[in-house]
Amino acid sequence: MNFTYPKNERLKSKTTIGLLFSEGKSVSKYPLRLVYRQEEDNSGEKIKLGVSVSKKYFKKAVDRNYFKRVLRETYRLNKHILWNNAEGSYSIMFFYQSKDRLSYEEINTKTIQLFEKFLLQVNKTPDSETKKES
Repeated sequence: MNFTYPKNERLKSKTTIGLLFSEGKSVSKYPLRLVYRQEEDNSGEKIKLGVSVSKKYFKKAVDRNYFKRVLRETYRLNKHILWNNAEGSYSIMFFYQSKDRLSYEEINTKTIQLFEKFLLQVNKTPDSETKKES
């Protein structure tokens, strides 16, 4: 697995982003949030990812850009977790939603936990849920 984040993996389509917010599901691990939607055709890519940091919490663009860079880097280094375990292709929006300024190491740890939580939610099968109930 190569640890890159090429242009064809970036989420840019306004229609796809709009569908994400109207029909997407969400997973959170404070202070990170992931909104995702399974795609029928993702132009050959398994995952398309967009990154966002709230202007509400970080007024200066310098601060927002720093956290966006950190989120992209943590995705780039940990995307193998998603690529190796997710079935299907997904459009994902990745958010930093807190005014707390966590260190890179803390954000990286939270990213791994968030990806694992995402995989648990996505890879649930109806059969395994009925077995748990009985």
